[in-house]
Amino acid sequence: MSTKTQAKPLFAATLTPHRSLSPRGKLIVTGLVAALALVPGIVFYVAGAWPVVGFMGLDVLAIWAAMTWSLRGGKAYEVLTLWADSLELRKVDPAGAEETLTFVPTGVKFVVDRDFNERVTALWLKTGERKIALGAFLSPDEKLSLSKVFGTALRKARA
Repeated sequence: MSTKTQAKPLFAATLTPHRSLSPRGKLIVTGLVAALALVPGIVFYVAGAWPVVGFMGLDVLAIWAAMTWSLRGGKAYEVLTLWADSLELRKVDPAGAEETLTFVPTGVKFVVDRDFNERVTALWLKTGERKIALGAFLSPDEKLSLSKVFGTALRKARA
């Protein structure tokens, strides 16, 4: 927790990954895939190719596992708070483990990586030789928006 609760930060943002599928949606999609795999599965079973049914079941299991892994990754987030005299980045991974990093605004460099089409591909906080990724799970448009707003706030904190 931040100890700077008495003052208002210059910038504060909670960065979260976008997940378009809810847990209920995961069950619906898995059920539909299982139902669609059942029809050809019965045909193959009746035709005597019963091992194919097992492989179709593995396909359904693989889709369920991939969606479970994706939903679990959606629990990660980052909290970025900029004060006049410090910058605080709190990273929380999907398992809930937290890492809090604190910087001096004048000692940190905000780096924006772009591709050949000038789209933002990555955001970094750089101090000396250390580079910390910022909002790696954000879309390019979200990274662009964050880079503009946070870059402006960081320049104000340095002034």
